Amino acid sequence: MYYIVTGAAGFIGSNIVKALNERGETNIIAVDNLKTNTDKFRNLTDCEISDYLDKNIFLEKLKDGQFKGITSAVLHEGACSDTMETDGRYMMENNYHYSLSLLDHCQREEVPFLYASSASVYGGGGVFKESREYESPLNVYAYSKFLFDQVVRRRWANRTAQIAGFRYFNVYGKREQHKGRMASVAYHFFNQFRADGYVKLFEGCDGYANGGQRRDFVSIEDVVKVNMFFLDHPGKSGIFNLGTGNAQSFNDVAVATINTLRVAKGESALTLEQMHDQQIIRYIPFPDALRGKYQSYTQADITALRDVGYAEQFLTVEQGTANYVKYMLAKSA
Repeated sequence: MYYIVTGAAGFIGSNIVKALNERGETNIIAVDNLKTNTDKFRNLTDCEISDYLDKNIFLEKLKDGQFKGITSAVLHEGACSDTMETDGRYMMENNYHYSLSLLDHCQREEVPFLYASSASVYGGGGVFKESREYESPLNVYAYSKFLFDQVVRRRWANRTAQIAGFRYFNVYGKREQHKGRMASVAYHFFNQFRADGYVKLFEGCDGYANGGQRRDFVSIEDVVKVNMFFLDHPGKSGIFNLGTGNAQSFNDVAVATINTLRVAKGESALTLEQMHDQQIIRYIPFPDALRGKYQSYTQADITALRDVGYAEQFLTVEQGTANYVKYMLAKSA
């Protein structure tokens, strides 16, 4: 029996593959697309898998019934996650229709289906609760995730096996280096500070002060733990927010990143005000291209996640960023 992980060479997918390995699981079919980003393969070099398949070849084999009776679970992390992608046709085919094929397979085979949704489905609203009235996507990426969630809801009463969708908030952590401009702000702050001695944040917008926009930043460590929890509890299904339940500012991420780097060099930690005075933190104009498409505030309501029994505490920005910066320092050394 095999675990199928889509997006396996990507950020979340590769961390899930590694977590399965740490549990002794190596019968893993890794599915991804290396056509335009070949560097992603590096995320799998320390992982053990049974086979790698291009996403299109995998889909052909899936439709031909070649995975009938041999699937333990599908962990579907593969997607086009570029929120600035303008090719709506590609986005819907890649994120929506592909996901439908996997859902159909899992329901026919009666195997667990864990998949990546997104907090972007909430759009610019201020309530982040897994309920239709709070969902209003602002771009085609968010719409592709939203529409698939709607299909899951319609099929809910007739499901044959576990279906668990995770609305990821702002995930950061190791194995994201291939994402380029779509990598987390912690990753960019780390590289900016080491290269230039300062970091750049957006000026205020939507009533928020400079760098004061607030997001629910969740560490990849916690994302993996939640996925493994549901894998261990196949009787638990639903669409769940996966964030910490606590919004923190971009300033908080910058301060945590810089101070971890300073302490690593034997320097004292600084306050936000001190960093601003010393021009270690600088603010740049908010991009016109993001106006009306940007979430200035997100904070997961994790009531549903707690109600199904997930009791682990989530890392704060300060804790998670410190772990991540230390990891990147070790890798760069």
